[in-house]
Amino acid sequence: MANIPRDILDRIRSLERQVRQLSGRAHIRPALDEVLAGDVVVGEGGQFIVRTPGGARTFGVGQTNQGDWGVTLAREDGSSALTVGDDAGGSEAQMIRMWSRGGEVIVMDDAYAPGFLGRPSMPIPMQPTATQTTTSTATTTAWMGSSRLMNAVLWAGFETWCAPGVTADVEFSDSDGIIESWTATNSDGWTTREITVPVRRKFMDHVNYRLRHSVRSGTGTIMTNCLGVYTRNTFTSTEAPTT
Repeated sequence: MANIPRDILDRIRSLERQVRQLSGRAHIRPALDEVLAGDVVVGEGGQFIVRTPGGARTFGVGQTNQGDWGVTLAREDGSSALTVGDDAGGSEAQMIRMWSRGGEVIVMDDAYAPGFLGRPSMPIPMQPTATQTTTSTATTTAWMGSSRLMNAVLWAGFETWCAPGVTADVEFSDSDGIIESWTATNSDGWTTREITVPVRRKFMDHVNYRLRHSVRSGTGTIMTNCLGVYTRNTFTSTEAPTT
């Protein structure tokens, strides 16, 4: 029998052991719980989705079922909490929305006026003056207020009372001039006026508002109440500001 050096046998056993280790490791799946360098790319119509053990989707990013690209954050039950996208086509595309637990949109940008906040609506506080009730034939300020613009549409409501035989001129204006003017008479009882118009300045601009009135004819008292003033989101494209 040939004389085989002991060190060669030891080397063979060592090689066999290493082969077994490499073979075993080849069948072990590496942990995929870290990204230490580089990017994770989701493209060509794919999505990255996180689901609860029960199957509820709580996070998703990529191409939505509607065909656009967006992001969805949801609660544990799968109800939407924050969404960007999922509304391909039309003016509402790529809107950002924050959802209440009851399924209502409580914060969003504007569908038809991209430069403005959609929800929430913003109240504009109006303060009465000493001439809210007057007999003056000169135009006097009855109500005044100011705000920074957030929404694209202005709504205002007023009501004016005139003594018998008296006709009043009423006008509502902002920093850029008269928005609307109208006439009130005693025969109408309380003359109510509601105004809905696009705003005339840009997002976050400061705007002053005034309601003025005066006795046009007759002798007696007039009084104007402010029912409320606020800004809101657009309902249709025709409500969007043009400047």
